[in-house]
Amino acid sequence: MTDAPAELEAAPPPARPATRNRRLEHERRIRRRSAMVAGGSTAAAVLAVVLLVPLAPGWEAVQRSFFNADIFVQTFPRMLQAFMLDIAIFLWCAPAIAVVGLLIALCRDARAPALFPLRLFGIAYTDIFRGIPVILVVYLVGFGVPGLGLQRPWNSPYIWGSLALILTYSAYVAEIFRSGIESVHKSQRAAAQSLGLSESDVMRFVVLPQAIRRVVPAQMNMLIALQKDVALLSFIGPVEVLRQAGVFKSLLANFTPYVVAAVLFLAVTIPATRYADHLIARQNRARS
Repeated sequence: MTDAPAELEAAPPPARPATRNRRLEHERRIRRRSAMVAGGSTAAAVLAVVLLVPLAPGWEAVQRSFFNADIFVQTFPRMLQAFMLDIAIFLWCAPAIAVVGLLIALCRDARAPALFPLRLFGIAYTDIFRGIPVILVVYLVGFGVPGLGLQRPWNSPYIWGSLALILTYSAYVAEIFRSGIESVHKSQRAAAQSLGLSESDVMRFVVLPQAIRRVVPAQMNMLIALQKDVALLSFIGPVEVLRQAGVFKSLLANFTPYVVAAVLFLAVTIPATRYADHLIARQNRARS
């Protein structure tokens, strides 16, 4: 028999199960210790707030004005009903924003010389609507377009307020889509074109599926922001949760309805935020 090659003889022996188990146990101890420290510090912070805030001189007045349990229970049903309008506006705006944002991103990615006007339009669109505050767009569209003297229902603030949100958020969504499109390596486009695919087919079958999958976590964060900004439509007339809270505040001379509105928003945005964080963590694990 011939001797084993030198490189095989020099190869390190495989890790023993006992060594691997000790390493895993050490990692588990570190995780447990970190969880205990985090839990202890969080409990201490919460306890400090619970004990110290009521000691403030004006706490009783703040409690009556903002945390009145009777007013909370009294106004909650109407506030929940008004919040359903926020949900409805969000549900019909979100698909339109996704479609318009994707189209704007495709305009910005147009590379043929003949399509340069589309590229210029995409650049101008994103620059304009990302540069104007959302509330200002809501005012300009929500009051300006109905001022043209349109007949019902085309003068409705629901329509034009929703359009203002679609115009603004489409610009941000388009930039996120564009970042996903540009993250697909150029070699994949070249390989697809070498197989005979047209430019449109390359975008449809190769680039977009990867780009959309990569930007899902970022788009989730935009949906969370949209859900909150729906309340801005209250400034042009719709009686959604923020305006309903203002009505109750005037009637009852108490700010507790605004706390009710905050609780309703948190009931939606916190689960959505945690889901977005989960998607980001899963994407990071897949990349690593």
